[in-house]
Amino acid sequence: MRAFVFPGQGSQYIGMGKELAETFSDAKEVFQEVDEALKQDLFKLMTQGDEADLNLTENTQPALMAVSVAVARVLRKQSGKNTDELCSFVAGHSLGEYSALTAAGAIDIAMTAKLLKLRGQAMQRAVPVGVGSMAAILGLDLEDVQKIARAATEKAGGEYSCQSANDNSVGQVVVSGHKEAVAIAIELATEQGARKAVELPVSAPFHCSLMAPAAQEMSRALADTDIRPPYVPVIPNVIAQATSEPSDIRRLLIDQITGTVRWRESVLWMKEQGVTEMVELGAGKVLSGLARRIDKSIACESIEKPEQIDAYIEKISN
Repeated sequence: MRAFVFPGQGSQYIGMGKELAETFSDAKEVFQEVDEALKQDLFKLMTQGDEADLNLTENTQPALMAVSVAVARVLRKQSGKNTDELCSFVAGHSLGEYSALTAAGAIDIAMTAKLLKLRGQAMQRAVPVGVGSMAAILGLDLEDVQKIARAATEKAGGEYSCQSANDNSVGQVVVSGHKEAVAIAIELATEQGARKAVELPVSAPFHCSLMAPAAQEMSRALADTDIRPPYVPVIPNVIAQATSEPSDIRRLLIDQITGTVRWRESVLWMKEQGVTEMVELGAGKVLSGLARRIDKSIACESIEKPEQIDAYIEKISN
């Protein structure tokens, strides 16, 4: 049994999608659809723009989605197989959940691009630059980090808060919140034997209660969004198990803004359902690396370049 997974923020780089568009007309069409929806030359930014501009979250989010969905479309067209013939589940890390839903036919590409542009803008508006922070805690498990986050909040006097934001893999948890509380969490984690505890270079504290204003904005936007049952079940980040119900998908996309990305649990849940192969569609290899650390028995593969697509289609055709 196979699952398709879709990367989140941090996998972007200048040049992504260029070879895809030059090789496959189906991929080029995806990038054109996104550009038209956003009334922006995002593809030019992705392939030859400035890295600082690509790293603006309002650009990063639709750009990564475009690459992932382009790969998914090319796979379908070149293989001649429908989504439900290619995989049994889809899942995505944070913004990657939108990519997963789009690849599975639940949301149109143009609408997803607009939603992700708004999502990025709303997240940036929610917290002034410099107020929030995120930190990666390596070498401690989720329960330990959750205790550290609570202790950091208490030590900050209740005025500042910190909570677990991403449970990425065994021994890799990210915390998010007020800069002051996150700094305390880094100190506490170091004292408690973390292999590494370091602040991340992000523009806002994602996946924590400080994102509540962004969640309200996305709630209004998603209320008017046509969401259909996906061709295969999606595993939303905040529940780490499958759903195909549009009303649940809508609600969970809103909850995701302030909730923890339960990626480790999502991978383990898919394994329990019989998934033996996890294929990452889009830029980078982050999720493949995490899956290997979560469960070494899962066969992992990353598909982004034309030659990787060709090799994968040949493999599944034999």
